[in-house]
Amino acid sequence: MSTEKPPLPAPRLGEPYLLTPGPLTTAYEVKQAMLRDWGSWDDDFRAMTRELRSRLLALVGTGADANDCVPIQGSGSYCVEAMLGSFVPKDGKVLVLANGAYGLRAAQTMEYLGRAFTLINKGDYLPPRGAEVAQALADDPAITHVLAIHCETSSGILNPVEEIAEATRAAGRKLLIDSMSAFGAVELDAGKLGYTAMVSSANKCIEGVPGFGFVIARKDEIEAARGNSHSLSLDVHAQWATMEKTGQWRFTPPTHVVAAFIEALKAHEAEGGVEGRGARYTENRDVMVAGMRGLGFETLLADRWLSPIIVTFFCPADPKFEFARFYELMKAQGFIIYPGKLTVVDSFRVGCIGQMDAHVMRKVVEAARAALKDMGVESAAPPAEALEERKKLAA
Repeated sequence: MSTEKPPLPAPRLGEPYLLTPGPLTTAYEVKQAMLRDWGSWDDDFRAMTRELRSRLLALVGTGADANDCVPIQGSGSYCVEAMLGSFVPKDGKVLVLANGAYGLRAAQTMEYLGRAFTLINKGDYLPPRGAEVAQALADDPAITHVLAIHCETSSGILNPVEEIAEATRAAGRKLLIDSMSAFGAVELDAGKLGYTAMVSSANKCIEGVPGFGFVIARKDEIEAARGNSHSLSLDVHAQWATMEKTGQWRFTPPTHVVAAFIEALKAHEAEGGVEGRGARYTENRDVMVAGMRGLGFETLLADRWLSPIIVTFFCPADPKFEFARFYELMKAQGFIIYPGKLTVVDSFRVGCIGQMDAHVMRKVVEAARAALKDMGVESAAPPAEALEERKKLAA
């Protein structure tokens, strides 16, 4: 008897799969939850906010009691700025660990904040390692905080936050984590890692829709953050204090998005929480990567650094391959992929998250096969110099 799981329900007729790192394909129940209007001051909506906060705290593993959850209106970048502006004092200094666009965006945020930072930039291929962090902290006693990107979606690399946390803790500094694209599918245990704060977003691995993100932080650190923020609307302490006192958001909340997120959290729990969601995404990745490699495509990263969130592929060297045409052919077959965000070589990305399973990923591979045939591309192999660069940097 077959043990293969039945396929997930397909999107509504005419709706493509979003093979992106968020927004992503959501369940019908999540969409349906947005059909009702909610009063932002009403007790029913306050109860939804309480439920949202408590359900998210339940996902951080050990140490949850020492933490609290503060939702923030806006996209993920709003929450990163809120975290940096609230938890790094004006005389603090951040070691920003970058290996892609989002680490570099955090450094840019620090520039806008006018607060001190130093940068370790690993490029597109490699993660920052614990030994490098330890050395940087030993060399610069002025550093007060370390910022790590959990999953750098511009390359698809899953960074080793455990060893980064260990190095940060050993040096007596504080850890901030941008887990925008990984939280909910990859373990991020608050007790084991001992981070000061982390941020994520509604439209990632929980499979909600865009409109808010959230900060999970130690309560004592939230209390100590009073007066730090550069911004009225991005002040984590002020948002937390208001929610603790009144149960309300300080400014107009994205009511429909919150309602959708509650449904997404219920589905997340029913799937088996972080472990169950992560297992499906990992299978999605493995099936898709094996199939794409079978067509001749090469991944940017070695297997050990591949995340279950999104995978970057080199564009084929074949002169008949044109990404814009490839994108349109994939879209015509019901799949929206993502352009690359690398600075050195041409690439594209295929997401593994959202309401998709192995059945869908096999169809993605077949769609890619058909697109290559339509374009007359005989080989999906990347330029030799791209592989040489990967080999050199990974050595």
